[in-house]
Amino acid sequence: MMLKVTLQQSSPIKLDVKFSCESGETLALVGPSGAGKSTVLRCIAGLSLVRHGQVLCKNETWFDSDARVNKTPQQRRVGMVFQNYALFPHLTVADNLKLALDKGIANSQYNIDKLLDQVNLTGLEQRYPAQLSGGQQQRVALARALARQPQVLLLDEPFSAVDKVTRRKLYLELNTLRRNLDMPVILVTHDLDEAAMLADSLCVIHHGKTLQHGSPEQVLYQPINSSVARQVDVRNILKGRIKSHNGELMLEWHHYVFSVSHLSGFAEGQYVVFALSPAKILLHQRVRPSRGVQENPVAGIIRDRVTLRGITTVLFSVALAEDTILQMDLPEHVAMRNQLNIGEMITVSLLADAIHVMAE
Repeated sequence: MMLKVTLQQSSPIKLDVKFSCESGETLALVGPSGAGKSTVLRCIAGLSLVRHGQVLCKNETWFDSDARVNKTPQQRRVGMVFQNYALFPHLTVADNLKLALDKGIANSQYNIDKLLDQVNLTGLEQRYPAQLSGGQQQRVALARALARQPQVLLLDEPFSAVDKVTRRKLYLELNTLRRNLDMPVILVTHDLDEAAMLADSLCVIHHGKTLQHGSPEQVLYQPINSSVARQVDVRNILKGRIKSHNGELMLEWHHYVFSVSHLSGFAEGQYVVFALSPAKILLHQRVRPSRGVQENPVAGIIRDRVTLRGITTVLFSVALAEDTILQMDLPEHVAMRNQLNIGEMITVSLLADAIHVMAE
């Protein structure tokens, strides 16, 4: 079962979106607030109408503007979890689920028990939403979405209303649950860490347009252009020029010339943008020489450092590069062992494999 989505319109909300998601896979729609992510979900569910495009699920046409097909939300068999859960406050957990169950399904109590077991809420069927924690309400909303036996599961910022501790527990539960879901799952989130943790693929949307669709590794570490790089919070985005050196294409940046592993498709003299993952900058350790110290060495002065959850981020200004600030991430113990203090000189290597060159 595959979900294929193509949506296009110029107004009232601009859309130019195209992606697909296989059964059993989770695709995350990521982008800033107002990018059109939730609108895309509503178009898939049939809650909003787009002017042009197609929504196909399991070789069944849910929407086709050219063929004038537009199935109702009830006909589309979509399970949807809203940001605010949208539970009926005057109904118990069991009654909230009963409303979503297919009336043709026999033994509704068995199905309610099964759904509650799936989301770890057994024994809470007679409680009302106000008697539940935020995490429990989220689980009820998920169980209600699954009660319809949907062909597609849509999750619209499902974790935004819970605290960080609860959110981490729900991540683990959803990650376990989705392995047993034989359907495409579309997750809308603005949290890139959340998307990378839970999704098999990412689709970056900005101003209603698909900028890139690929695996988390491709999108986060190999963005196709600077627009995508900025949307996925790449921290070291720099400008350079392709240069020929001894018959080999290299990357010129200020007074440096770097070897780069992947420069196919670029031409001598071309101005480009390149990105460096902070986690892939290699520190030349003071206590023990590092391998690769001869590869694209750069010197700089530490301007600041901050440690969070065992990772130390070092900001250093690069000599011979107009004091451009680069960020480098290191395990906290490495920073401590090498005594990386503000104002001190360090040298690093910008590994050829770690430099990602892209179009402006």
